[in-house]
Amino acid sequence: MNHPPEGDDADLVAKGRALSSPLRLRILRLCLHQSRTNKEIAELLGLNPASSLHHVRTLVRTGFLLAEERRKGRRGATEVPYIASRKSWSTPVDNVAPILIETFVQETRDLPPEDIEVWRLGVKFNAARREEMLGKLRAIVEEYMALPADDDGEATSLMIAHHRDPTAD
Repeated sequence: MNHPPEGDDADLVAKGRALSSPLRLRILRLCLHQSRTNKEIAELLGLNPASSLHHVRTLVRTGFLLAEERRKGRRGATEVPYIASRKSWSTPVDNVAPILIETFVQETRDLPPEDIEVWRLGVKFNAARREEMLGKLRAIVEEYMALPADDDGEATSLMIAHHRDPTAD
């Protein structure tokens, strides 16, 4: 989320506000590879459909979710499926780290341990080597972000966090 902003200041503020909610980020993740209706989103997140609709409308209004063609549901009611636009990846958000970490915690809270692979590494690098490492990691992530989803693939997520260790010399 570090690319130049699109649109005017008010638009950028609205987009930043829309992405400052772990719940809305979870909705975007649910709609990344598969269109989902508000009812499906609400069920998957354990929400009241009216509550999730507020968040869905915010994401549609800011261009992060796209409404697809209306369809008939199982009981004949008209449903609107939504798909993520992927624009959130290139939208700057102030102080995004705690939001992303909380989203990660919420998304992984109920997963069995075997479904989560975690690495933790402590290093001591000068600024040039640290930037080299981060640049390589960023390039790998951006390379895979640009690839289309595999039809036979399994949806997975990756979170990479880098921080200064305040307790080490």
